[in-house]
Amino acid sequence: MSTAPVPNAARAAVVYRPAFPVDPKRALVFAVTSGKGGVGKTFVSANTAAALAKRGLRVLVLDADLGLANLDVVLNLYPKTTLHDVFTGKSTLREAILNAPGGFDVLLAGSGLVEYSRLTSDVREQFQTVMHSVMLDYDVVILDTGAGISDVVLYAVSLADEVLLVSTPEPTSLTDAYATVKVLAAQQGRRTVRVVINQTLQPGEGRAITTQLQRVVDRFVPALGSGPVVLTHLGDVPSDVLVRNAVQKRQLLFTAMPGSAPAQALAAIAARLGDLVQRWQAVRSTS
Repeated sequence: MSTAPVPNAARAAVVYRPAFPVDPKRALVFAVTSGKGGVGKTFVSANTAAALAKRGLRVLVLDADLGLANLDVVLNLYPKTTLHDVFTGKSTLREAILNAPGGFDVLLAGSGLVEYSRLTSDVREQFQTVMHSVMLDYDVVILDTGAGISDVVLYAVSLADEVLLVSTPEPTSLTDAYATVKVLAAQQGRRTVRVVINQTLQPGEGRAITTQLQRVVDRFVPALGSGPVVLTHLGDVPSDVLVRNAVQKRQLLFTAMPGSAPAQALAAIAARLGDLVQRWQAVRSTS
């Protein structure tokens, strides 16, 4: 695994604090991200949302990959209104929120919009306004971010309470996952990153990979005053032809084939996230 220096984004170390105040009524925000594209990040976001919704939680998935959105493709939705229309004042936020298969809501972004390829003050302000507006209506908000460490991706991640990093066992994916962890630690002061390993080939592979990645992080990512960076293995999603079939059919695997091994794995991941939500709600109710 390469340990080459990451870009300048990693140089300004700050201690992470939630972007939004701890409110007794607001949602817990998860950012689902990855160092490399094509690792199944949106697949994990959508199916985990369905599994959380089945547990009785009010869930919104916000497509935070503003320029290269594909959540609509995964969900077989054809939106007439997107986040771009909200940003430009062509529609209201409520008009842009859709019910998705699986019992959760979605806020879809446009695709191929070059104006969202870089972070501007307008994009930053509009994004925060939208987040403030939706957070009181849900128990969970999942930000399906873009891949990599661009300014837009890092800003979206900065809005989340928890980070879910999706990787595959491929060496290039793991190298980019390490780079992402290093940047999040240095730029945002993140001390905890939860890891999902997709497309595993044997039981226990993802936990072993996470342990290997932790060793590299321990060696090359310096601890700050708040402590070392800890990678928490959230779960594996086994490689299965059923996943490819579901994606090609634009179906949610969790609802179309709930008894399959990948769907059961996603249910287990959602159960762990559900525990986090319960703890969050218990703490905030006494704050």
